[in-house]
Amino acid sequence: MPHMEDDYVLVPCEGASDPKELPEGVVRVTPGALAAARLLPGAGGARAEGAAGTGAAAGEGAAGADEDVAGAASAGAGAGSEGTAGAPGTAGADGKVRIAVFDFDGTTLTGNSPVLLVRHLAREGKLAPTVIARIIVWGGAYKARLPQNESWVRGLVFSAFHGKPVAQVNEYLRAFYRRAVAPRVRAEATRAMQAHLDAGHVVVCVSATFEPIVAAAMLEHPIQYAIATRMKVDAYGCYTTQVEGLPVEGEEKVAALARFADERFGAGKWEVGWAYGDHHSDRALLASAREGHAVTPDRPLKRTAQERGYEILDWE
Repeated sequence: MPHMEDDYVLVPCEGASDPKELPEGVVRVTPGALAAARLLPGAGGARAEGAAGTGAAAGEGAAGADEDVAGAASAGAGAGSEGTAGAPGTAGADGKVRIAVFDFDGTTLTGNSPVLLVRHLAREGKLAPTVIARIIVWGGAYKARLPQNESWVRGLVFSAFHGKPVAQVNEYLRAFYRRAVAPRVRAEATRAMQAHLDAGHVVVCVSATFEPIVAAAMLEHPIQYAIATRMKVDAYGCYTTQVEGLPVEGEEKVAALARFADERFGAGKWEVGWAYGDHHSDRALLASAREGHAVTPDRPLKRTAQERGYEILDWE
């Protein structure tokens, strides 16, 4: 799927001095969507060519490809469309683009990248002990399912980067991703994403984690678009401790995805065909899809999956 100059609208976040401060291979689209789009040239070339695919765009062939994807999700194995589906983003017979959306932490990978980041920053002495203590208290309340300020805790984590240049922090987070997060990415998730691409579906990752972490994952895995939590940048091109907009958590995942898809594909010209999540906060995301998939779910989501007939996937 070769990149076209008009494919993406480059909008640097407010106050950023240079859009090139983003990780290599990533540009930002509309601020309202809180999204990062993958530039394909030079980023996984063979995978990009495979994602483009050939053949008919819709009709009976697309239906057959949908069955292939269902099999890939259940078995954790890739599915070839065998020329029955068009390139990712090709509209179906009803004129709508089909989206497969994946949660990141606990679904695409084992574990939680913000938690791993806090531990990493603590080991390196980049977070004050009082900040660590407040994050731990917040985490306990979150596990108890008490109402919490999602923006506040992200600001605490990013206090480690307050006043630091965007390029420097993004490179630090890319290195953190390679060292601590990349080994945790599930092979089943990668295969399911690739199967959706081969079937002509658009693959979107939505996550409450920090944007540069997901952006790093985009360079190594078949993720076309990512919607993640973005931190504000000041007039000097340095990170602050404030979230731009809202953290992409819970129902905001659905809202941010809708804003992005309306901008990218047009209102009424897309639908969420498949959604993958692991946590009870992903209930709204799974409910927004034609087919929900609960990936190694926590107890509340497992109960919801059983009640609503979502497929329960046991990914290692």
